[in-house]
Amino acid sequence: MSVVRDQRPLRFEKGELKKRKEIEEFIEKSIDQHLSLEVLVKLSVTPHGLVDDHLRRILWPQLAGVDVNSLEQAPTLDELQSHPEYNQVVLDVNRSLKRFPPGIPYEQRIALQDQLTVLILRVIHKYPNLRYYQGYHDVAVTFLLVVGEQIAYAIMEHLSQTHFSECMQETMEATQRRLMFIWPVIKFENPELYKFLQRSTVGTLFALPWYLTWFGHSLNSYKAVVRLYDYFLASPIYTPIFVTAAILLYRSDEILKEDCDMASVHCLLSTLPDHLPFEELLKTSNKLMKKYSLTVVEQDVENIIYQEKKQRQAEENMVIERRQKISGPVTANKISTISEWFPNMFTSKSVILTTAVSIIVGVCAYYYKNQYLAAGIS
Repeated sequence: MSVVRDQRPLRFEKGELKKRKEIEEFIEKSIDQHLSLEVLVKLSVTPHGLVDDHLRRILWPQLAGVDVNSLEQAPTLDELQSHPEYNQVVLDVNRSLKRFPPGIPYEQRIALQDQLTVLILRVIHKYPNLRYYQGYHDVAVTFLLVVGEQIAYAIMEHLSQTHFSECMQETMEATQRRLMFIWPVIKFENPELYKFLQRSTVGTLFALPWYLTWFGHSLNSYKAVVRLYDYFLASPIYTPIFVTAAILLYRSDEILKEDCDMASVHCLLSTLPDHLPFEELLKTSNKLMKKYSLTVVEQDVENIIYQEKKQRQAEENMVIERRQKISGPVTANKISTISEWFPNMFTSKSVILTTAVSIIVGVCAYYYKNQYLAAGIS
């Protein structure tokens, strides 16, 4: 996550000032600064979100269903050092130097890094069924910087069992399948773009860090990241998929001008422009979610898997037929035996093997990129 690279004092536009005043009035009229969920959601998803971090400190816990008056006492770092993921978490946190505000005193940064390490380990220690993934710390540090250690832990505890639960499973199957939900939306909205992306064989690797970190790892703008967190906290689990689709649709002209090969398209997509119009993109995301139910999208994913399976079977049959013509009946019989069990390999799991490999490669790329960043290499 590149959140804090531009964490300068924020300048508010006229619309933002109006929205902030509206939120402050809601809070003043409320009991104990507590707003109804309906009001919270509306404020979070409409233009400008919750506007500033002062208001987020009050309202983010409410969006996550956290009672700030009943927070658990944090254990010390020493108490968590025996956890199997301790070394990996420390490595990731130590590579997160650029996630903290520029010019922050060394002692304060070290204290925040220790808090971040404790926060993450507390969650995976309390819920041993949840698996830490690289990128989880990118999410945690955003909440840590906005609401502080104790509330950040409570929010991450909630999100780890809801929005990020798929990412924290034993395998990547749920994550890789969820990323495929991008394609039906693109196909329905822009068939030309869909065909181009499929022809390029780019896969979904470019979107992996977006999904794992709620775009926090891929954006340089702190303001854009916390605005997206407003939106995602108030939205269904699958919402980042629709924001991803909105970005691809917005950039369609740019994408279609690119060479149609995996390397070129992946290079273009994996780097997000600095000044994406996120308010416009979130409006598009809302429209797409209303237009396409998750059931419709999931059915089309099943169809994509089926068609891919069918195509691979046809290609395998063509190979067998060619070999029969060249090799004669003896070899043909051997190949026929192979063909009896080969189609059984094409389950929904095997069809998304390419996506799985892409995700593994993406995690490795993510890991080494962080190593280079920690070493001061851009």
